[in-house]
Amino acid sequence: MAFEDNKLRIIPLGGVTEIGKNMTCFCYRDEILVVDAGLMFPEEDMPGVDIVIPDTTFLEERADEVLGLVLTHGHEDHVGAIPYLLREMDIPIYGTALTLAIVRNKLEEHKLADVAKLNEVDYGDVIELGSFSVEYFRVSHSIPGAAGLIIRTPIGNIVCSGDFKFDQTPIDGKVANFSRLAEIGDEGVEYMLCDTTNVEKPGFTESESVVHDSLDKIFASAEGRIIVASFASHIHRLQQVFDLAEKYGKKVAVAGRSMESNTAIAEELGYLTIGMGTRIGLDEIKSYEDDKIVVLTTGSQGEPMSALSRISMDEHKQVKIGEGDTVIISATAIPGNENLVWRTINRLFKRGAKVFYEPYTKVHVSGHGNSEDIKLLVNLVRPKNLIPVHGEYRHYSAFKRLAELMGYDEENIFKLTIGDVLEIDEDGYGFIAEDKVESGMVMVDGLGVGDVEDFVLRDRRHLAHDGIIIIVLTMDDKHDSLLVEPDIITRGFTVDEVMEELEDEARAVVIKALDEFLANGVVEDTEEIKRVCRKAMAKFINETFRRRPMIVPLIMEI
Repeated sequence: MAFEDNKLRIIPLGGVTEIGKNMTCFCYRDEILVVDAGLMFPEEDMPGVDIVIPDTTFLEERADEVLGLVLTHGHEDHVGAIPYLLREMDIPIYGTALTLAIVRNKLEEHKLADVAKLNEVDYGDVIELGSFSVEYFRVSHSIPGAAGLIIRTPIGNIVCSGDFKFDQTPIDGKVANFSRLAEIGDEGVEYMLCDTTNVEKPGFTESESVVHDSLDKIFASAEGRIIVASFASHIHRLQQVFDLAEKYGKKVAVAGRSMESNTAIAEELGYLTIGMGTRIGLDEIKSYEDDKIVVLTTGSQGEPMSALSRISMDEHKQVKIGEGDTVIISATAIPGNENLVWRTINRLFKRGAKVFYEPYTKVHVSGHGNSEDIKLLVNLVRPKNLIPVHGEYRHYSAFKRLAELMGYDEENIFKLTIGDVLEIDEDGYGFIAEDKVESGMVMVDGLGVGDVEDFVLRDRRHLAHDGIIIIVLTMDDKHDSLLVEPDIITRGFTVDEVMEELEDEARAVVIKALDEFLANGVVEDTEEIKRVCRKAMAKFINETFRRRPMIVPLIMEI
């Protein structure tokens, strides 16, 4: 159902009060413009879940109103949900060359490349979509092709910062478009959606060139092989590794599917320049002395199946860690990944490697602006109203304090949560409506999308923490008696020897409870039989062990 008045509505389906699954809808009457469609990775209390994407029910119910999907850059938290969105609706997608190349590769994996309508946009281009026009402007970030957006709407101009920082000495020499930001500020901006990831950090974010100096020193002194773990999308970081390898006469081998894919895409599009003969295949590294080898790999977040994780456990077929090898983890841990990263680092040290990592060595800088970057952006654009995005509640609080120091009143700083509807009238006055739209998170587990609900996660956590006991009851088809004694099977509950000692007692508890229940007459519902057995076993286990495993009775009919 379309909105019938002349108000603009900004509706975040993700990316506010959280970091990840960025997705924002701009709605005017019967037209919807969508900015980004990202994913986030599961938290520790989501066992078995692969990724988390936004709930797009709001868009699916209005699929014929969606004008297009406009992308700011190619990171997973901004494009990772696109394959799942395209299964539900057919919409055109807009982005810069590298962004679309990453999306195209992702769609090919999902066998959706033929149905996608991908439209390449360059900086300065303006896209006309219904009542909206969208202009791309250059920002600095940790991936080439990153952009901010100027969205012209019937109620005025809106700026989306995208993920940004102000790097005065970027590796590719292309700085953010300061002049365009000042020009749009002069023209007038009603609202700005601002990246707040690093708002708690003082000063300006350091330049990517700072990392180059640190990597150069490590390359110059390394005696064995050098293994560099980085985000596969951080093309500027990868360029530095290839440049330094060439400078010191080393060969670079790439490990990890996403790293191989992204280096190929970036090289083809001209974002990555690799010297002749510098890159070799992983199967060729044995042909060179250790001090002539650099391995560029995935796994900077300690992902269990990543190349670096397998290398640290000596499970990688082609890359083995030895005494004197150097490992550079050129990234910082995403919140929630800290334990995985430390585990990998410890295993690398155990194998005799020298490991360089943040914050003890300057081998990484953020792609997000610190508080001074944010102040500079706000002062350039001078929006009347601010909407903090790409941050959690603590980031909103810090952003609010910063904005108030810059002269903004509280009523001009809008804290949106997922599903909120910010209504803006023709005069630019905005307020958050009482009713939210259907929104939230959809969990993807293998090929299953949305079939992992809260109760499924609860059962998985229960199994992970307490284990399971299965009671196998063999009965006749009338369910009036046991034909043999119950079998009791345990997994993840206690050591087999302990359970074997108590198995006869546990079996007797189940038989006694079942005999008493069946003595009352014919049982029509087998679920009642299971309930009686479950209750009796739970009481016995609790009294004996003070534990509460999952108990699953099964009835075998003969």
